[in-house]
This record gives sequence, C-alpha cells and structure tokens, in this order.
Amino acid sequence: MQNVQNFRNYYEILGVPKDATNEEIKKVFRRLARQYHPDLNPGNKEAEEKFKDINEAYEILSDQTKRAQYDEYSSHWKKGFWGKQTARAKSWSDNRRGTGDVDYDQFSDFNTFIDQVLGRRKERNGKTTPPPPSSPPRDPVRPGTTRTAYTISSRSSRRDVEAKLTLPLEKAYQGGLERIRLEDGRSLEIDMPAGMVTGQTIRLREQGLGGGDLYLKIAVSPHPFFKLEGYDVAIQVPITPSEAALGIPVEVPTLDGWVKMNIPPGVKSGQRLRLANKGYPDEQGKRGDQLVEIQIVVPKNLSPEERELYEKLNQIETYNPRDDLPV
Repeated sequence: MQNVQNFRNYYEILGVPKDATNEEIKKVFRRLARQYHPDLNPGNKEAEEKFKDINEAYEILSDQTKRAQYDEYSSHWKKGFWGKQTARAKSWSDNRRGTGDVDYDQFSDFNTFIDQVLGRRKERNGKTTPPPPSSPPRDPVRPGTTRTAYTISSRSSRRDVEAKLTLPLEKAYQGGLERIRLEDGRSLEIDMPAGMVTGQTIRLREQGLGGGDLYLKIAVSPHPFFKLEGYDVAIQVPITPSEAALGIPVEVPTLDGWVKMNIPPGVKSGQRLRLANKGYPDEQGKRGDQLVEIQIVVPKNLSPEERELYEKLNQIETYNPRDDLPV
C-alpha cells in the first residue's frame, strides 16, 4: 500500500461539517485567518503553519470542482483502495480539458494529489511552486499599519493594501476631500464620508496593488476642547458669577459652530447642561447630544467700578452658601 499518512482532513482543519455551505466555510475561514495571521503572531511558527493549512483547506473547499475531487479522493483513501483496485472519476476542468478519468493510484501520497488539483508542480530541488496568481483565496485579514505604510495581504499579483489614516476630529466629523500619500509614492485625493470614527475602515476599490483594493483604517485624533463620550460631545464652558446668578444666555461652541444656550438662574459650577442633537452622528445619521459643563470663573483683576459694585453686592446680598454646612 502506498504512503498516504500525510492525508489532511480539510473539514477538520476548518472545523466545519462535510455538508457545510460555501458561506459557512467562508465565515469560518475569515475568523481563523484573523486568529492565525502571521502579522498578528510574529515569530510564531506554529501559527504560521496553521495559517498555511487554513488557506490550503479554504482553497480546496471553496471551489466546487476541487471540493468534489477532494471528497472523492477522501472516500477512496478511507476505504483503503490503494493497491487493491483503481478508482476513476471525472477529471477536474482546471487541470485537464474536462474529459477522461482520474486514476487515484497515480498519486504516491496526498501532497501529490493536492499539487495536481491546485496546479502546482515539483521543481528539481523538491520544492513546490505556488499555484497561479488567480487561484489562491485572497487573505481577508489586513492588520493595521501607519498612515503612510501599508501591509500586503495577498501573495498574488493582485494585492489588497491597508493604510492607517489619522484625522483631526473636525475633519472626521465634516468629511470631504482628503489627500493622502502612500508608501509607494502615489498621492490620492479621497472624498471622505462625514461622521468617521476610530476603527472604521473605508474601502477604495482597485486602489491597491495590481488592481487590488485599498483599505483605509481611520483613527481620530483627540481634540483639546471637544471630548467624545460615545456619540455625545462633552465640553466645559466658563461663565461669570453674574451670568450664573442671573441666568444670562451665553454663546457656546459646537461642532457646527457657535450657538446661544440658555443658562438657568442659579446654575452651579460643574453642573451639566444638554444641547440636544448637537453631538456626533452614528451609523444611521442620528446625532448624540452636546454636554456642556458649567465652570463659574471669578475675575482676578477688577476695575475700580467693578470692585465697588462687588462690595455693594456683598453688603446687600442675603444668600450665604455656608448656611447648609453639616456642622
């Protein structure tokens, strides 16, 4: 009996049943490819080998013709037909002209069979050349890089590219034209959508290498004034003691510009007021609120007239904030 000990169960490698649909296989493959991708497991040889097995399994099981040939071979192997009889089946159209039979006994081991299915050929040094560029599945995992660098996610001539694009909050909110420069020297002007958030990925078709796609992973820089709390925008606004006591409307900045906000009389420092629908938009375009934290600021330098008025106020005011101390 010929050596077939290197037979690999691709269904077990992907962890899917033999009757799994193409969509189920694709979903599992993407999850495993992310888990074992070499860029996410640097220096881990075991993860690298697992990643190769996953890709090979997916390449076979995602193609109906190759999957049928693999299933036939598996059945032939499990029944122990080698050396006893010859099994014949219809040949695969991508390696032959679509006619004739396949003699499974011609394969000395499982690797020889897979090399034939994938169109790989042995060189004199015993190494296996990779299949044509069009045959391997594209790797959907594209780990993050820097703004000007990119990671190649496929070994074929058509390669997807991922780049990290860092934007200020105002630009991420407004969207619009943005020019970026890639590591290969290309300069692209992109019409960015409004309301981008950190971690969002934007796909640019055929802007990768060799007609592949370019994936921009967005990072939004922290803003010195506007703070994102989910889809709410929080700010701190200083007001004077008289504005706080009298409840005088004041102008406050928002992502859309300045707006007038009513201050309730007697507002306290640290109290938060809410401006509805002035926050950040979500995926459906619904906006959060703007949270305005009041900071009552006492002037350090008083004019003579201001000092006189404060002294008069001190003489006539009846409110004592220390009356409620729990002592």
